[in-house]
Amino acid sequence: MKTLLILSALAAYSQEVWRFDRLNKLGGHKTTVEGNPKVVNSPRGKVVAFDGDGDALFVEVHPLAGAETFTWEVIFRPDCDGKKEQRFFHLQENGSQHRLLFETRVGGGAWYLDSFGATATGSKALMDPELTHKCDEWHHVASVYDGAVFSNYVNGVLQGKAEVKLAPQGPGRTSAGVRINRVDYFKGAIHSARFTRRVLRPDEFKQK
Repeated sequence: MKTLLILSALAAYSQEVWRFDRLNKLGGHKTTVEGNPKVVNSPRGKVVAFDGDGDALFVEVHPLAGAETFTWEVIFRPDCDGKKEQRFFHLQENGSQHRLLFETRVGGGAWYLDSFGATATGSKALMDPELTHKCDEWHHVASVYDGAVFSNYVNGVLQGKAEVKLAPQGPGRTSAGVRINRVDYFKGAIHSARFTRRVLRPDEFKQK
C-alpha cells in the first residue's frame, strides 16, 4: 500500500517536456508530420518553424490526460504576418470535444493570448485584447488550473483568471501548429512545451 501511495504521488507531480528540435518525435512520442514544417536555428537553439499554411505536427498522446490540476507552458515566437486567429497548440480527448487550447490573436505588429479549456463540467476562454505583446519575439505562455481557478500568463505576468470546473480529460491526442481539425494554422516557431500535473508559481516557470 505504501508503494502505491508513493507511485500515485509521483504521478501527480510528474512533468513532461517536449523539445521542438526535430520533426519525428516530441517528448519521445512519434509524430505525424503534415505540410513542410522545418527545424531551424534560433537564438534559443533548434526550433520548429511553421508557415501558417498547412504545417503541423500531430501526436497520438494527450500529455495532461487524467490531470486534476496542471500547468501547461509553451515557449514560442508568433510572426507578425500570421493570420488574425491562430490555434498553435491543441490537446483533445478522444471521442469528444473536451480540449485545451493555446491561441493567438494577431494584428498591428502585436498579439494577445487566448487560453481555452472545455470539459464535461465546464468551459472557459481567457483573453484580454488590451494585454498585447510584440510579434517576432520569443515569449513564454502558461495555462494553470488549480482545481477551481483557470488562469493564464505571458512571460510570467497574469493575463486573466476565472472560476470554472475543468474535469480531468481522458486519453487523446495533440496537434502543434494548427487546431486538431486542421483549421487556423500558426505562423511562427515553437521551442518547447512543459506539462506539469500540479500548479506552478510564475517563478517556477521554465522560460529557457
